[in-house]
Amino acid sequence: MDEQSLHTDTVNDWITGYLTNSLTPEEMQSLQEWLSASEENRKYFSDMQEVWIAASDETDDRSFNKERAYQLFLKQTEATTRQAINKRKAFQLRPWMYAAAMIIVVFICGTIAFQTGKSVIRNQLTQISIEAPYGSKTKLYLPDGTLVWLNAGSKMSYAQDFGINERALNLTGEAYFEVTKNKHIPFKVHTDELDVKVLGTKFNFRNYQDDLEAKVCLLEGKVALSTQQKETILHPDQQALLDKKTGKLLISSTKAAYSAEWTNDRLYFDEALLPDIVKELERSYNIKITIADAALNSVRFYGNFRRREQSIREIMDVLSSTDKMTYTIEGKNIVITLPE
Repeated sequence: MDEQSLHTDTVNDWITGYLTNSLTPEEMQSLQEWLSASEENRKYFSDMQEVWIAASDETDDRSFNKERAYQLFLKQTEATTRQAINKRKAFQLRPWMYAAAMIIVVFICGTIAFQTGKSVIRNQLTQISIEAPYGSKTKLYLPDGTLVWLNAGSKMSYAQDFGINERALNLTGEAYFEVTKNKHIPFKVHTDELDVKVLGTKFNFRNYQDDLEAKVCLLEGKVALSTQQKETILHPDQQALLDKKTGKLLISSTKAAYSAEWTNDRLYFDEALLPDIVKELERSYNIKITIADAALNSVRFYGNFRRREQSIREIMDVLSSTDKMTYTIEGKNIVITLPE
């Protein structure tokens, strides 16, 4: 699909619909396919965004006023021309020279308006935020068709123009992604300590603010990881574990599919630190768990639980059966201690 095969009015209708947030899912898909077809299409879209900003009513940044746009354009060119004439009163333009000068003036004014529009639209585009409260998870599709599962206690945000010129989002918490392929626009996930960049793949990314480690598990495709200290490539059935205190990044083999089991209401811990397990249980069951002995902070556990079928007491019993810890429970409060 390219610009030549589509009527200009159809493309403009798509763009106007996008800018006014009135596109149907089918129209959004068509627009994204058209944008992916060529750099010329993306440049045309960018220019239309700038014209839209320049022509927007100051009291309603989503109303596109063609007449106002035209009047603004005339006002700009008239002012520029008048300034030029005042500075050069002695210089008389012939008709053909005047026409040429007007073309130059129009080009300059248009360029200034477009560059100004770029800055304005970047400032005016709002961030869209999605949160999954404790005790629940959220499933959604991004504008480019990417499937996202957002785990309990997680938050994700992205720009209103996501999928047009870039595909970048911010994540706090845990999310599973099935990224729609787009070789022209990489998909980027940013967290405070670790960033991921892909073209199209399936991966799980976990980095809650209060976790000791950030973790990326790759199910399909290939991802590029970057921290403040290094960059590396992750391959299928590999996991990257970042120690957030030291900055050390460890790559190891894993059964990556397990990392996304939480999307099916399963809790899978693969040699996870007890503090991170506790936080996951708190988010999943909406309870409060306290680790009373600091020595337990470095203990790791394996586990595979069914959240909807197993109670928090049953999970704590399994963890205690390892003889690495014990616990007491009172209502929605649990205290974990070293075994006596």
